[in-house]
Amino acid sequence: MILIGGLVIVFLFSCQREPKAGDEELLNQALELHQKIFTVDTHCDTPGNMLRSNWDIGQHHTPGQRGSGQVDLPRMREGGLDAEFFAVFTAQGPLTDEGYRRARQRAEQLLQAIYQMGERYPEIIGIATSPEKALELVAQGKLVAFIGMENGYPIGRDLSMVEKYYQRGVRYITLCHSGDNDICDSSTDRNNPEDKGLSEFGRQVVAECNRLGIMIDVSHTSDQTIKDVLGISQAPVIATHSSVRALCNHPRNLSDELIKGIAAKGGVIQICLVSSFIKEVPPNPDRDKAVAELRKKYGRWNEIKDKAIREKLREEYRKIQEKYPSPRATVKDLVDHIDYVVKLVGVDYVGIGTDFDGGGGIEGCNDVTQLPNITVELLRRGYTEEDIAKIWGGNLLRVFRRVQEVARQIQAMDS
Repeated sequence: MILIGGLVIVFLFSCQREPKAGDEELLNQALELHQKIFTVDTHCDTPGNMLRSNWDIGQHHTPGQRGSGQVDLPRMREGGLDAEFFAVFTAQGPLTDEGYRRARQRAEQLLQAIYQMGERYPEIIGIATSPEKALELVAQGKLVAFIGMENGYPIGRDLSMVEKYYQRGVRYITLCHSGDNDICDSSTDRNNPEDKGLSEFGRQVVAECNRLGIMIDVSHTSDQTIKDVLGISQAPVIATHSSVRALCNHPRNLSDELIKGIAAKGGVIQICLVSSFIKEVPPNPDRDKAVAELRKKYGRWNEIKDKAIREKLREEYRKIQEKYPSPRATVKDLVDHIDYVVKLVGVDYVGIGTDFDGGGGIEGCNDVTQLPNITVELLRRGYTEEDIAKIWGGNLLRVFRRVQEVARQIQAMDS
């Protein structure tokens, strides 16, 4: 699963500012662990890169260089990552027939890119729709591609689309993204200040996911949406890329009440590597003013349809961040969030969802090759091999299996 070589060790050590006694031993132990255990990242936005004509996921891209992205197949091997949930992401747009058509078109392009990856590199990676298939692929020495849908927007108001996406291999649906949709309210950029949670249609979507065996992802959803989902779902739910609000007060993060609710349902919280979800950004009036002027100039991101304008906005935003850099969260800060969940509800209810190629990346873990640095920090804090195996994939597989078991039970009752 991972090539252990001098270059890898030197690279990983370069991420530690002050190497301490025992670091080499911990690193070797971490690399060995990544060979033994099943490791899964529950969220990356790499399919967007796969649509670029000049970018090939089967090729190694130099980490840190502009345009390299954060995940490719050689680097998955190098970082000891067995499985990746590749996200079919659609930005929230208007709740109209034309909006749904565009979203479905985009979703299909991304789905095709994921399947083309499997067709082009069949000896390297396979697509899995169950834990059993994933473990079979790993036993064959292959990497694993799962498919998740980030934002239920392509479903529109058509419940039959849920089954259509299930048939296309989608095994989790993030109910919304950064804006409200027909399913539920979002944690950010809501249409109105009132948090209305799940819509009546959203309740039908949850029931249909339960029936089919699709994991329900509550990342990006509002607090009331999560409470509503927990109240009606017959299966455990997941947060594929969210962190702890008590440690970083961001609306995308989860309160103690919500973490406890997800755990009580048997679900799992996958800690996200977006720096601003891990560590609060110190105020910077000049940066805030520049961002406010950018928003005034371009309007809301979700309402920009022109791809060229979106790209121009992204580039201007990048320049603002370069001009007014914020201190980035570190691997230690990240593991503080894992520690918090473990102390609050137990080690059975936490995992990792990087959000690489979608904003994820912290000091010491900025692409998939650096994932063992997280394991080093877990070992440093006394986590056992069994604990780490749960955090890196065991917990997610447990939930995945239970969701599929619930689906079989529902279907048996309906037949």
